[in-house]
Amino acid sequence: MKTTFGIFPLLLLLVACSSEPASNDTNETETTSQDITEAIFTKTSADCEEYINEYFSTVKDLKRNVGFEGSVHVEKGSSGCTILVNGIPNHNFNDATASFATDVAEVTRSFTLKQNPTKANSPTELSQGYFDAIMLNGVVLDMLSAGCYRPTSPQANPQGIVAVGCTPSDPWLVDPLGIDSKFGADAHNAHTQPDGTYHYHGNPMAMFNDSPRSEGSPVIGFAADGFPIFGSYFKDPATGNVRKAVSGYTLKQGNRPGPDNTNPGGSYTGLYIDDYAFTGSGDLDECNGMTVNGQYGYYVTDEYPWVLKCLSGTPHSSFRKTTNKAKQDPSYWHHEH
Repeated sequence: MKTTFGIFPLLLLLVACSSEPASNDTNETETTSQDITEAIFTKTSADCEEYINEYFSTVKDLKRNVGFEGSVHVEKGSSGCTILVNGIPNHNFNDATASFATDVAEVTRSFTLKQNPTKANSPTELSQGYFDAIMLNGVVLDMLSAGCYRPTSPQANPQGIVAVGCTPSDPWLVDPLGIDSKFGADAHNAHTQPDGTYHYHGNPMAMFNDSPRSEGSPVIGFAADGFPIFGSYFKDPATGNVRKAVSGYTLKQGNRPGPDNTNPGGSYTGLYIDDYAFTGSGDLDECNGMTVNGQYGYYVTDEYPWVLKCLSGTPHSSFRKTTNKAKQDPSYWHHEH
């Protein structure tokens, strides 16, 4: 049976919408409810208004055999676009390889996407206090882990690593995708936060594939600074060929300092983010972005830093975790079947 989106509660509309029409036309842009379950996206526009619509998906928590509906609503706002999500992806999740600390839950949030973002004078480092991006399937990107090398902690594993309690200023922060367990992540490089928020740490393995169109991979999300995130492929202006973007980071050679209470020792393997150095050896800049045909954007890569290392622009305050508090009230989203 076809699913359509009902009317949002009035309070939500007052918070999320501006008084402006959805377009520059005199009539509001009509939206339809579009099923994006397991969809491969096609649009490459960096303008968030190109994505104004209501979207839904019907997916399953595989290990628990529980069904979910994903909800995404993109609308025009007073300073760009607003994207309202319930945090459920457009693909099945929690497969047999996963080990989630908490069950996935619907957690509704609203983000503001800047139109025509500009680069800042210097990049903004990623912060554990901000979500790094929102994907167009409704899932947040949260690149940094809270694990690091801290061998004196009672919670440390045999490698001297604690899974929580570390900040970006701590040395030897663990890269979630640098360890075999991926901190319990599933096949989509995602796991859960304590409130049930499902979030990616790398390639979502969704929304784009390895059969790109002639212009390259589609836009699959927007970073906190408003710049688009593309899949892995772009059309190389130098050759006219479509190929994968290559990270500018290189795994360091030799051995880390230590081992001691401060440094883990051992060879550089990619376990820690400090195992890498930016050498500019690939296509992408230090934040994992580049400009193609006049449009700057970030790209998903097969190597570290996977999606984002920093933000080339200034993050919008709606991506701050303490500002954008999750709501778990089922009535926040109203569906009619």
